[in-house]
Amino acid sequence: MIPPPSPGPELFGPLLARLRLARGWSQAQLAARLCAAAGVATLSRHEVSRWERQVRVPGEFWLGWLAVVLAVPRVRLVGAAVASRRTDAYPVTDGSRERRALLALAQRWLADPEGSLPPPGPTGSRGHPTWSWDDPTGSRGHPTWSWDDPTGSWDQPARSWDDPAGWLDRLRRLDDLSGGTDLAGLGASRLRRVARAVRLAGPSGRRRLLPVLGEAAQLAGWLAADAGDPAGGLAAYRLGLRAAAAAGDRALAGHVLGSASHLLAGIGDPSGALLLARVADTGAGPGAPAGLRAVLSHRTAVAAALAGRHATAGQALTVARRAADRHDPRREPPWLYWLDPAELAAMTGRTLAVLGRPLRAEPLLRAGCRPGQPRATAIYGGWLARVYLDLGEVEQACAVAGEALLATVRAGSARAAGHLTEVGRRLAAYRAEPAVRRHAALVTAARPYLPRRVTPPVVRGRRRRPASVVT
Repeated sequence: MIPPPSPGPELFGPLLARLRLARGWSQAQLAARLCAAAGVATLSRHEVSRWERQVRVPGEFWLGWLAVVLAVPRVRLVGAAVASRRTDAYPVTDGSRERRALLALAQRWLADPEGSLPPPGPTGSRGHPTWSWDDPTGSRGHPTWSWDDPTGSWDQPARSWDDPAGWLDRLRRLDDLSGGTDLAGLGASRLRRVARAVRLAGPSGRRRLLPVLGEAAQLAGWLAADAGDPAGGLAAYRLGLRAAAAAGDRALAGHVLGSASHLLAGIGDPSGALLLARVADTGAGPGAPAGLRAVLSHRTAVAAALAGRHATAGQALTVARRAADRHDPRREPPWLYWLDPAELAAMTGRTLAVLGRPLRAEPLLRAGCRPGQPRATAIYGGWLARVYLDLGEVEQACAVAGEALLATVRAGSARAAGHLTEVGRRLAAYRAEPAVRRHAALVTAARPYLPRRVTPPVVRGRRRRPASVVT
């Protein structure tokens, strides 16, 4: 069964792949049928592959014959082609080449989720190293990540590979209590060790370690993004997608792309975030766990809301609610242990806040501010403060923002600090209010303790510039 398309405008590559697979055709068979219908012999399966990967978009001639061969309305194909030609019109940020590389890789995976992607090259664009299980130290002997590993004795390498679930679970649990500023280096160190182990393993060991590599890359990408290093996060997510695809784990690949969508939404690229969320949702397949389906629908919803596509966001929220009703934690993969009703409610509240529905968003966001989870309190508290400002409750907004500020200091999350910066900008319009003055004094006192973006690693004698985190 071919998964249905995600709500909203379609992109040509994913649409063509779905239509072809629904008919049981290979790329070569589709090319042969097109040549027979058009009376030419110049089209090969390689061109069909380029269309599905969106390396190219067909012109008017082939769009017409595709409509005939696939028996679909021509206007549908034309609309998808137009949408695809606009996918490069995104803001230019540090790491933009990593972003484009991940978008292209995601399209290749969607065209054939059951296949395997080729291993990554040793270096990325602009000299940025990428993760590679064939060359985990980067090209020309330069280390892929240069952060120190302050906990080198955390576990012995041999034990790590015998019990990969153990150290991954410990690192995930640490992430609940501390942010990326503190843990990004540790996540990078763990990922480097797994990449090295995969490179040295035999065929059976490689099969066993590929899912571990995918999970480790997803977690390292998440930590790098939380530490304010989007380029590093995107590089790790690319490796995670390759590893999950090579392991044949479509659910994990969808989770990796959903996390990358969350990153792009946070740095001001809602169109790219929406594209990745749709690819993740479609590629994960109809057999994806209900919890993952709910998370990916929420990624689609918030990206669509940020992009101004309110109808698409509303449809995605409906899909997320239905999936959440079927969510059973006992049937979910271990990397979704954190998903519970409170988190699902808070994700819904965040999208409703973007959609301009503060009354509905307020109780849902408050559910996400939980004791013992400082980063969730910090991030959802920032959203809650914005909701109160939308409602005109300035004093309440200051109270919530103050709690979120203290939680940000405890969490060590540069991402959470970025959210509060936006809240501070909005509060500046009410600087005459006593509550706002008190909050400004609290921010001044806390500023030396707020987490800062990680210092990017030195690559080939020069220091990589960090990206600006846009909330």
